Amino acid sequence: MGKDNITNRLANLQETLGYRFKHPEYLKQSLTHPSHHSQYPEEGDHNQRLEFLGDALLSAILAAELFNRLPKAREGTLTRNRAIIANGSYLAEMASHLGIETCIQLSESEKKNFTRSRNSILEDTIEAIVAAIYLDSDWETTRKTVLEWFGDLEEKSDEIIHGHNPKGRLQELVQPKFGNDAIEYTMTGETGPDHEKSFKVDVMINGNKAGEGLGYSKKEAEENAARNALEVWTEKIVPKSQ
Repeated sequence: MGKDNITNRLANLQETLGYRFKHPEYLKQSLTHPSHHSQYPEEGDHNQRLEFLGDALLSAILAAELFNRLPKAREGTLTRNRAIIANGSYLAEMASHLGIETCIQLSESEKKNFTRSRNSILEDTIEAIVAAIYLDSDWETTRKTVLEWFGDLEEKSDEIIHGHNPKGRLQELVQPKFGNDAIEYTMTGETGPDHEKSFKVDVMINGNKAGEGLGYSKKEAEENAARNALEVWTEKIVPKSQ
């Protein structure tokens, strides 16, 4: 990637982040994966220390905001909501939406394995960026910037919770009508080399195919199959009991 291209991408990233760095080296470090540092140590440090700080900052920002927005919620509810909002998959999705994915510095070997480790890398990087913004500014600026990424936390909590634990939600819908054993997950295929294998799973309800899903683990494939079944849920797929 040419220097001009990198400069343009970093400028665009700061635009979508809603924060312009006074010290660009913080942003550069936050986007440097340890694998890239190992390959090019002369280019500066990697983002693991920033990730440590950013994880704590993000947790504190979300905790304070939920505490203020949900004055009647008990500790358990606040803890659960924070955990769901700060879920790795959601943070990875947010990082991709902000354009972070196109700016991460990876080693050549890590680029080849990126599909499999994508969510983890994106989660770590967005946490490192939170720390970079804090070091470049202050607590209040960081708080406001981060909360802009999330939007309305109450609405976001409901949205994420709705998509959380699809297997459990499918079971809740099926169990009252058809009992505990009506759902069956069947692996129908696997592709790719051992280091990047993907799985395909069908979910059956009363012997009828209700959805299918792909994933880089059997668990992920089952969750995606359940999510697919929830999206296409109809009485035709799960006929009414006679």
